[in-house]
Amino acid sequence: MAKKVAKAGVKREEGYLYFIDKKGNVARAKMARGKKKGKKGKIEVVEKTGVEKEPGYLYFLDKQGDVSAAKMVRGGKKKKKSSAKKKTAKKKTTKKKTTRKKKK
Repeated sequence: MAKKVAKAGVKREEGYLYFIDKKGNVARAKMARGKKKGKKGKIEVVEKTGVEKEPGYLYFLDKQGDVSAAKMVRGGKKKKKSSAKKKTAKKKTTKKKTTRKKKK
C-alpha cells in the first residue's frame, strides 16, 4: 500500500513522462515517438518538493499529482540457499568396502 509523502498537485500533460528525480523533485521528460527516438528529451523540474528518499521504497507521482511512496517487494530465491545445496551434494563420498579373511 502506498502512502502520500508530499502534496504537489501536478497537472499532467500528454506526451510527457513524470517521475521523481534524485533530489526528490517532480520532473518530466518528453516521451520519444516514431522517428524522434534518436533525440533525448530535456528533463525539466515541474514542482520542487525536496522529498528525502529512503532506501527500499519506490517514489512516484500518483493520480492526484502528489508524491507517494510504496515499499519495494523483492521476490525470487535467495542465493545463499541455492549455493548451500550445491555444496552438500559435492561432499558425498563413497565408502570403500573392506573384505576380511575368516580364520579357520
